Amino acid sequence: MLKDVTLGQYFPGNTIVHRLDPRTKLLMTLLYIVTLFLCKWFVSYGLMLAFLITAIVLSKIRPKALFKGLKPLIIIIVFTAVINLFYTDGRVLAQFWIFKITAEGVRNAFFLVLRIMMLVTGTFLLTYTTSPIALTDGLESLLSPLKKLRFPVHELAMMMSIALRFIPTLIEETDKIISAQKARGADFETGNIFRRAKALIPILVPLFVSAFRRADELATAMECRCYHGGEGRTKLKQLKYHTRDILGLLLALCLLAGVIVLRYFAL
Repeated sequence: MLKDVTLGQYFPGNTIVHRLDPRTKLLMTLLYIVTLFLCKWFVSYGLMLAFLITAIVLSKIRPKALFKGLKPLIIIIVFTAVINLFYTDGRVLAQFWIFKITAEGVRNAFFLVLRIMMLVTGTFLLTYTTSPIALTDGLESLLSPLKKLRFPVHELAMMMSIALRFIPTLIEETDKIISAQKARGADFETGNIFRRAKALIPILVPLFVSAFRRADELATAMECRCYHGGEGRTKLKQLKYHTRDILGLLLALCLLAGVIVLRYFAL
């Protein structure tokens, strides 16, 4: 299961999606999330799905990698579907004991599951096509007006980038620790929930020790390179908007406007 977590990974490429400015991709992802939560009709979700599929095709990211990232969320997706399926009032389609399935419940369950899957897939697409350094530069550039309020924009962007970059590393470390503990006879799959939770202690302790050791090594390396925050720092690659970035933002804004119009007619 841990190997299925792909958040934070970057797949290098030279597609039009990879070449988009990181600020553009961050803004488009934000607009995509807002638009997705405004969807109500099948037509709205159809437009969003077409937009997402087009982005996946243009990025040349294998669908297998996207579906792999959804595996750890299966429990959440199923739980959301069940709650909405059985606990939504409306026209009853079937009923047994205290459970009842309504037409509104089926619709809500379908839309919420679809929304979660599209939300996660669109967010993963951002990290798959954008390097951590580019994400840091883009986030810092977008939040640069806050520097006038003495907000530590550079430090915040760097912290988020490092945290995102360390997710695959910590997952790999956890997998190694679990394999080592199993080789020593540890059992993580039998017993009640309390016994399983207690069995995780031999995993959490070395994992925290390893994480703190890596953080200390990273801090030492940054100090050795004379890193003292963003004051006076220059960048090797300067961010610059191109025509493709403007077209991408216009497309995202048009999609948002279209969904708002469809939502208005749905009321």
